[in-house]
Amino acid sequence: MKLDIVNLHVKAGEKEILKGVNLTINDGEMHILMGPNGSGKTSLAMAIMGSPELNISEGDILVDGKSIRGKSADERAKMGLFMQFQDPVEIEGVGLMSFLTTAKSELSGRFDTRSFINEIMENAKKLRINEEIMGRSLNLGLSGGEKKKSEILQMLTLKPKIVILDEPDSGLDVDAIKDIAQAITEYTNKANAGMLIITHYTRILKYITPKFVHVLIDGKITRNGGPELADYIDEKGYAFTGD
Repeated sequence: MKLDIVNLHVKAGEKEILKGVNLTINDGEMHILMGPNGSGKTSLAMAIMGSPELNISEGDILVDGKSIRGKSADERAKMGLFMQFQDPVEIEGVGLMSFLTTAKSELSGRFDTRSFINEIMENAKKLRINEEIMGRSLNLGLSGGEKKKSEILQMLTLKPKIVILDEPDSGLDVDAIKDIAQAITEYTNKANAGMLIITHYTRILKYITPKFVHVLIDGKITRNGGPELADYIDEKGYAFTGD
């Protein structure tokens, strides 16, 4: 699946957040999006997923060459788009296992429940998710790191084709970053999925190898490069990557 962001202008109310973003993500490509606070990184992710709080004033979002501007977030998810949120909401009364089986049913129709549950538990083990968490309400009472792992578990289980991870490394200890980085790399390769990882830091890049790194400043992508661009930012900061 190919995702094209074409001259994307996005507003929140009367404020323009994105000011002409162009980005293409192909099958199996891992992209890193970096930038200072308030540059529009999360807004880009939310626009791709169809947030009703944002308005596309110009440009388009294409999946395999077809516009998805008129599609709801649910429709985009069914097409194979997935987003991991910075701070996932807590939903009392909806268990994680129940949520995953319901989501699987919506995406795939009928499936072998026993095999699917076994797959969930295998993925949870890879991420070193405590079994007790699997019986809890979705994200309820979880730490930041546990919530991030829960979101990555959803990715591994639901098998999207375009994945957007919004700061999957924030608030995590070194071991958790390693677990998540390994899962991200394995999934990208195994599922041949396109991946956009939003981050402020280069520490996750010690454990993954992206193909492309992009810098977003004030609603515009100002630099494109490879992993060496992230090292440059780590040394020089964002001031050296603007127009």
